[in-house]
Amino acid sequence: MKKRVLIMSTSAGTGHVRAGEALTKVFEEHPMVGEVLHSDALDFTNKVFRDFYSKLYARLVQTAPEFLGWWYKQSDEPWKTDGMRLMLDRLNTGPLVKFIRRFNPHITVCTHFMPAGIISHLIAKNLLNAHLSIVVTDLDFHAMWLSRVFHRYFVAIAETKVHLEELGLPKDRITVSGIPIDPEFVTPIDRVATRFDYGLHPTRPTLLLSAGALGVGPAEFVVERLKNLRSKAQTIVVCGRSPETRDRVLQLVGRNNDSFKVFGYTNRMPDLMKISDLFIGKPGGLTTAEALACGLPMVIVSPIPGQEERNSDHLLEDGVAVKCNEMTTVPYKIDTLLDDPIRIEQMRRKAFALSRPDAARTVVETLVADEVSALEVSDDEAEAITIAASKERDGKTR
Repeated sequence: MKKRVLIMSTSAGTGHVRAGEALTKVFEEHPMVGEVLHSDALDFTNKVFRDFYSKLYARLVQTAPEFLGWWYKQSDEPWKTDGMRLMLDRLNTGPLVKFIRRFNPHITVCTHFMPAGIISHLIAKNLLNAHLSIVVTDLDFHAMWLSRVFHRYFVAIAETKVHLEELGLPKDRITVSGIPIDPEFVTPIDRVATRFDYGLHPTRPTLLLSAGALGVGPAEFVVERLKNLRSKAQTIVVCGRSPETRDRVLQLVGRNNDSFKVFGYTNRMPDLMKISDLFIGKPGGLTTAEALACGLPMVIVSPIPGQEERNSDHLLEDGVAVKCNEMTTVPYKIDTLLDDPIRIEQMRRKAFALSRPDAARTVVETLVADEVSALEVSDDEAEAITIAASKERDGKTR
């Protein structure tokens, strides 16, 4: 019997949705899969709840990133916000529950903790008989991803698996898959011809500056600094879904400046990453996985406190990125890299080595063949996980 697959993401940021789209493509190709449905869980909630999850997050990224960092740390305690969060979710996700039960999937895959919590609750109450897997879309693991009932976790790196094992989750329920990305990011291209296609010089060092899909990154501030580069580089600026950001950048560089090519939102990021020599921007989980798959070294600017700072730590440790703590240092850091092509080549090789371009296929192949039963974390086990996490936090603060 062919499997019905439900992939649930949440449009709080764009990475969770992109991971879901990548999984959808690969599931649809599998001969043992019949119907595949990818849905944004927020589409089934009311406007207030949707805005709370998506628009509020985007506003906080822009106006109060330090608050996000504080909340990340405060809430990173197993089960701490579980009761309140599940109650809030259940009060606002009645249509989502009806949709899930009506579709009645064999396999559910969640790329965000909100729908994972809802599905976990349905399985625990015997209201749904489905396999639940949770795909973590950052390099590190935050406690909000924990579910009391699940079948399998997919994580980005081996270190995260070790962390979960030390907390008390069974090692055979944790798969190091990487973060699922669109297969197009690993499709070979002719770099020179593609640069011509985008109106770029075929041999000049090429920088890719991204404001993120939402256009909330510090693009115009970085562009102002890049005008001071000593190197003869060309820069692709992707401004995302913010016409205001694009207008401000165009005002800064002018419309006929051959050192800058300015885009709004584009679905051609695979091409743009593959023709670039350095990526400049925030290290979101999906962006990081995509850049690594393209062998693209990163220049990190303004990471969001919390998950993006944790992603930065891993990238710096593995030698695939540099970080600009001050905007004033952007041209210096980039000129230093461009003056050392051997170092850039080493960073490219390390990025390729760290990448897991087949993450989506790993998830799909594992789940189609998986026959494990649901694992329910008992109250005693949940308390043990809490104690283990508490000891870890105490160790950090000593």
